[in-house]
Amino acid sequence: MTGHDPVRRDSDEGLIRRILSGDEAALGVLYDRYSGRVYSVAKRILQDDGAAEEILQDIFHQLWRNAAAFDSARGALGSWLLVMARNRSIDRLRRRAPGAAEEITPTLHTSGPDLESAAAANELADRVREALRALPEAQREAMELAYFEGLTQSEIAKRTGDPLGTVKTRLRTALASLKAELGD
Repeated sequence: MTGHDPVRRDSDEGLIRRILSGDEAALGVLYDRYSGRVYSVAKRILQDDGAAEEILQDIFHQLWRNAAAFDSARGALGSWLLVMARNRSIDRLRRRAPGAAEEITPTLHTSGPDLESAAAANELADRVREALRALPEAQREAMELAYFEGLTQSEIAKRTGDPLGTVKTRLRTALASLKAELGD
């Protein structure tokens, strides 16, 4: 999705208020709205259907237990859920035994009747993929290692054999390019 959608944001906030009052149907609406994207992020990072499903269920269980943790002043609910999925997936990945890195193939799964939201998410995913493809190989590799594998700049430098300063510059330059390309 590009930009902010006040109607969607208010709707999400209203659903969070309903969850806080114990309305399970509100959780179902949010699950239908965001589960596909949350699952997609976890699956892309973990490359494991079962583990991605566990992350998905854990995130929505946490949302049910602690909906008050969401602060709309800090960003959109969808972004918050996706960041949680990314962070939990990376944590799980780090607990795994080290192995050969597999190529990451982005996919977006959608569920529920919110076709407009799904279409916007797919459009954004396409834009991000194109922007990543446009980066020089070294910048793209550094971004993928940082975002999808959760490596620190020092870990990226160690894995690639590049100096830490070079890795930092590549990441900073790649982020600036992506920001300019995506307009965010």
